[in-house]
Amino acid sequence: MAKLTMAQALNQALREAMDEDDAVLVLGEDVGVDGGVFRITEGLLDRFGAERAIDTPLAESAIVGVSIGMAAYGLRPVCEIQFSGFSYLAMQQLEAHAARLRWRSRGRFSASLVLRMPYGGGVRALEHHSESKEVYYTHTPGLKVVAPSGPRNARALLRAAIRDPDPVVFLEPKRIYRAFREEVPDDDEPMALGESQTVRDGDDLTLISWGAMLQPTLKAAEQLAEEDIEAEVIDLLTLSPLDDTRLSASARHTGRVVIVHEAHRSYGPGAELVARLVEKAFWYLEAPIARVTGYDTQVPFFARETDYLPDVARIVASAHQVLEA
Repeated sequence: MAKLTMAQALNQALREAMDEDDAVLVLGEDVGVDGGVFRITEGLLDRFGAERAIDTPLAESAIVGVSIGMAAYGLRPVCEIQFSGFSYLAMQQLEAHAARLRWRSRGRFSASLVLRMPYGGGVRALEHHSESKEVYYTHTPGLKVVAPSGPRNARALLRAAIRDPDPVVFLEPKRIYRAFREEVPDDDEPMALGESQTVRDGDDLTLISWGAMLQPTLKAAEQLAEEDIEAEVIDLLTLSPLDDTRLSASARHTGRVVIVHEAHRSYGPGAELVARLVEKAFWYLEAPIARVTGYDTQVPFFARETDYLPDVARIVASAHQVLEA
């Protein structure tokens, strides 16, 4: 098994899918000649040609709209939006067409497309380049929403997303594109959408996170372990459909929960997780559920960006609060 970064693992997943199925193609701004702004599609133009690695105009609505048409006619487009903050220009296509096509046609057509986009902060980017607004997509019926947390599950989840018959919004945490390496199997590794994973066992409290926030969450769990506090850590992986069965089982087991995400706090994804846990595990909870999140402001520029993002200290402090409640 090779040790790959997330960027390399995603590139491998695209290359494998395009090798296996001529219906799979990539399109987006600069995905061909330049290999994408983060080089995720590097080498695909040389390998598959300009008909399957398509450089598009600077027009997000057109990119998604064309992808919907391709999918309706049997292709499997994987389109890229350079940064998630630019995807709002394509929301009409996503909400009104991609998410509704199967329902509108009573199953005659499906929009089997993947919309890849880097999201989240931590790379000292410009305005509109650091958003973490996954709730826009999870709130839309008909869309599946995936957020990998490392190279191995990124490769497996992207392969699953490309095979899926429904539109998938694939959120790539750019903060960890090249932050670390993991062993990625040479053979295809099946991973189902809609399933979370327990990445650390524990009896004292449950920590829930996804994407780039998994790493500080795991480090917080290790720091708590030095105090003889064992935290169970759950990686959501898929935000919609949500695997609330695993979450509620863990909450019933530990009785205490902390949710970690970098999205804004108000109406953020953590609020939905709290609601699900109250519905399914309320009588087992020993303390109010805590949230460690971004703040209700625009993501700040360089000098204050690290203050905005959840870190190990904030997670540990919230864990102590729920343990002492």
